[in-house]
Amino acid sequence: MAIKIYTKTGDTGNTSLIGGTKVPKSHLRIESYGTVDELNSYIGLANDLLQHAHTNQMLKEIQDRLFTIGSSLACDPDKEPLMKIPDLKETDVELLESEIDKMNESLPPMKSFILPGGHQAVSTLHVVRCICRRAERICVHMQEEQLFVDPLVIKYLNRLSDYLFVLSRFASHFLQVAEIPWKPRING
Repeated sequence: MAIKIYTKTGDTGNTSLIGGTKVPKSHLRIESYGTVDELNSYIGLANDLLQHAHTNQMLKEIQDRLFTIGSSLACDPDKEPLMKIPDLKETDVELLESEIDKMNESLPPMKSFILPGGHQAVSTLHVVRCICRRAERICVHMQEEQLFVDPLVIKYLNRLSDYLFVLSRFASHFLQVAEIPWKPRING
């Protein structure tokens, strides 16, 4: 028998964390993992727009890590030690750093800020980067509100946004699309 997708338990504006704790759907913890879910969906879109085998594989790996992060954020931190939740590892951050370094080797140095655009894939990667930054800000806000967030989650999201920025530049490079430098208007 198939599991029903609707339970009607959220009809009053509340939901349950993993572990059963009830919270309002406006809770920062719900906002955090909802934003990570949005980020994951947009990474899927970006991946569909790119035709680059290594990048496609890397983005799938990142999507897996985002499910791990979402699971961590969706857990009642008091009950998490009793559950089998996948772990994020320092090596996940190191992989992003390694990929950033490899991509940067083939890119010209930046001489100005870069405007999003030039190709649908490049623009989408910039949207993804912005969503990642929002997810990071929400997790930092949770920390400020004394809600537990694994510090490695914040570190990973920070490095992921760097990765996504460099990937947008790298995508411009392999798609042979010129980057759009920002030329500030200066009134004189």
